[in-house]
Amino acid sequence: MTKFLLTVHVLAAIIAIGPVTVAASMFPAAARTALAAPGDVRATAVLRTLHRVCRVYAAVGVVVPVFGLATADSLGVLGDTWLIVSIVLTGLAATVLAGLVLPGQDALLAGLDTMDGDGPGDGVTDRRATARLAMYTGMFNLLWAVVTVLMIVRPGSTTGA
Repeated sequence: MTKFLLTVHVLAAIIAIGPVTVAASMFPAAARTALAAPGDVRATAVLRTLHRVCRVYAAVGVVVPVFGLATADSLGVLGDTWLIVSIVLTGLAATVLAGLVLPGQDALLAGLDTMDGDGPGDGVTDRRATARLAMYTGMFNLLWAVVTVLMIVRPGSTTGA
C-alpha cells in the first residue's frame, strides 16, 4: 500500500503542481504583454488560459498533501522534523497561491477587462501589480522547490540517502 500511496503522491505533485508553477510563472510576463496592447484578443486569451490552468490545477493539487500524509503515515514518519517542516512550507505555499497569486491574477484580469482599448491603464500601477505578482509567484515557486528538496533528501531518514 505504501508504494501505491507514494506513487500517487509523486504523480499528483508532478501533474498538479508542475502546471501551476509554470503557468503562474508565465502569467506576469503575459500580463505585461496584454496590458501593453489592450484589445489584443490573443494576449488576453493567453492570460485567461494561464489563469485557468492555475485555478484548476491548484484545486487538483489538494491531493498532493492528502496522499503525502497518507504515505508518511504508512512509513511511520509523521513526527519527523523534515516532514513537519515540509507540511508547514506546503501550507505556506498554498496560502501564497490562494491568498496572493490567484487574487493578483484576478485583479490584473479585471483591470484588463475595464480598459477601453484606447491605451494601457495607469502604467505605474500596472507595472507595480505585475511586479508584485511576479514576486508572489517566485515565493510560491521557492517554497515548492524547498519542499521538493526536503522530500528527496529527507534529513535524518533511515534510507541512507
